[in-house]
Amino acid sequence: MATSAMADTKGYLADVLQEHVFWCCDGRILKNLGDLCGALGAMSDDAFAYHVNAAKNDFHNWVKDVIKDDTLASALLRAANPQSAVGIVTERIAFLSSKPASAPAKKGTRRKTTRKTA
Repeated sequence: MATSAMADTKGYLADVLQEHVFWCCDGRILKNLGDLCGALGAMSDDAFAYHVNAAKNDFHNWVKDVIKDDTLASALLRAANPQSAVGIVTERIAFLSSKPASAPAKKGTRRKTTRKTA
């Protein structure tokens, strides 16, 4: 389930920890979905083919395993080139950006449970 790791969808847009950044073969270092979108927009077909081919899909794996966005990860499996991938990521970022931030629980709204003692 995509929301198990991040209940707030805005969390998908946040920077990942330094040890989980994505290192592109062209030297770019990606720390969030915005970086991924920008890199894909400027990426050559050869660089894309290095990361996405019959043997692997590095972008899918990073989004699934690090960002924890299963929806975007699944969509990236359909990207055949950097142009289609940037469209998929752009659409997902727009969707996530349009979602309201999770509001913290209001004080006093939680029900207290009572236990019966024997």
